[in-house]
Amino acid sequence: MTEIVETSRERIARRQVDKFGERRAQLAAATLHTLAELGYARTSLREIAHNSEFSHGVLHYYFNDKNELITHAVRQYEAACVTRYDEVVATARTAEELRQGFAAAMATTLDADAHLHRLWYDLRNQSLFEESFRADVLDIDQRREQMIWHVVSRYAELADTPPTASPDFAYAVFDGLFQQALLRKLAGHNTAAEKLRADAAQLLTGLTADRRNSP
Repeated sequence: MTEIVETSRERIARRQVDKFGERRAQLAAATLHTLAELGYARTSLREIAHNSEFSHGVLHYYFNDKNELITHAVRQYEAACVTRYDEVVATARTAEELRQGFAAAMATTLDADAHLHRLWYDLRNQSLFEESFRADVLDIDQRREQMIWHVVSRYAELADTPPTASPDFAYAVFDGLFQQALLRKLAGHNTAAEKLRADAAQLLTGLTADRRNSP
């Protein structure tokens, strides 16, 4: 009987933990729009509460402060985003198919999620001053680097050409390319996504060496 009671208590405790985590996930998802629109500096818990169905008190109950909420929200968003190219990599049968599919997917996410990408760069820049963000930002950066390297290494495999860059270099150049395109997009340049598509396709080719031209 004692074992049954203890098991029941454990189940109740586990359900409570699950519900707490679910509510934190709901709150984080609800705040992304406000964060993406206003940016880190102009967003407070009260501002988030004002633009959502949740009260300021509820936000404070589930998160200690704004930084914890922002980090949780961005981590939650990034968990889905770092898989954005997986389908392209998995279904491409040739190097060219992967090159064009990846470039098109990168352009699509620029068009569809520009404000959310802006939030990520805002948070990454803020981590230079806000120590509490640094570990999380570095972790997210590492996952993004792995995402890009998954594409580059698979392209090299399909093209039967060795990569000419390290994972961190490949990520740095693609990240710089994307950030430039994002700035153009936010500035109202209508050709930003199409230019990114063309540049990303060219860059992917440039990160591999053609063995046919090797001595």
